[in-house]
Amino acid sequence: MTRVAFLGLGHMGLPMAKNLVAAGHEVHGFDLVPGAIEAAGTAGIPVAASGAEAVTDAEVVVTMFPAGKHVIEAYRTELLAAARPGTLFIESSTIAVDEARAAHALALAAGHRHIDAPVSGGVVGAEAGTLAFMVGGSDDDFAAALPLLGIMGKRIVHCGGPGLGQAAKVCNNMVLAVSQIAVAEAFVLGERLGLEHQALFDVVSQASGQCWALTTNCPVPGPVPTSPANRDYQPGFAGALMAKDLGLALQAIEQTSTDARMGRLAQELYAAYAAGDGAARDFSGIITDIRG
Repeated sequence: MTRVAFLGLGHMGLPMAKNLVAAGHEVHGFDLVPGAIEAAGTAGIPVAASGAEAVTDAEVVVTMFPAGKHVIEAYRTELLAAARPGTLFIESSTIAVDEARAAHALALAAGHRHIDAPVSGGVVGAEAGTLAFMVGGSDDDFAAALPLLGIMGKRIVHCGGPGLGQAAKVCNNMVLAVSQIAVAEAFVLGERLGLEHQALFDVVSQASGQCWALTTNCPVPGPVPTSPANRDYQPGFAGALMAKDLGLALQAIEQTSTDARMGRLAQELYAAYAAGDGAARDFSGIITDIRG
């Protein structure tokens, strides 16, 4: 049994923490949001009065925060000083690559171990324990984290040194955004040409255009009963989160002077989508913007 401090008990963090508890680990949580604290209590997870209190006796600290600035601030102001020497920090927020490397440097300077381990798979994956983890850090720290990551996720990939887990996440979500837009555009074009949704799905899902954005996250109701399109685009992964991740991708594109025109365009389209009703809807709902 490992004593784990889990900070950030929102839609993703709480089910991840619950899976650790179900596997027999001792989990102490913390969150600033009253609703999240109440939900954790209902789930039987004790919630500390502060982040510092949560990490004091932990062997492992998992953070799942909204943005990199929150990670850096929490590390600097309370978490690293409160944790006992040699604590393993697993940073699972989606943040910029340079922020992940800064967090890593802060943790090491304070005498701790650290990996960046952002996730993919959404709330459904968090609840089912089937998340994908993209991990950046040393071989030893990856090996130390692997037993816990294996409880929360199904596919865990060591991508390289510090920050490279976040690099993989940024690249993956850029591909996802571009493909989701392309699938949505294809369905709108098909509609205007007189194609039935099911007919187009039956062709593309078995042809060279096959992709996750079609076969799992189909943006029209019907062909994939479990897709958000059949629930009025209630999010598995909200448009606001995709816009945030594409903002991180754009930052990386500019820092590396990469000619990524499709990535830039996807960022523009999702920023516009998230500025309206798309913020709280599934990112596949961008088809409504494309229809006009």
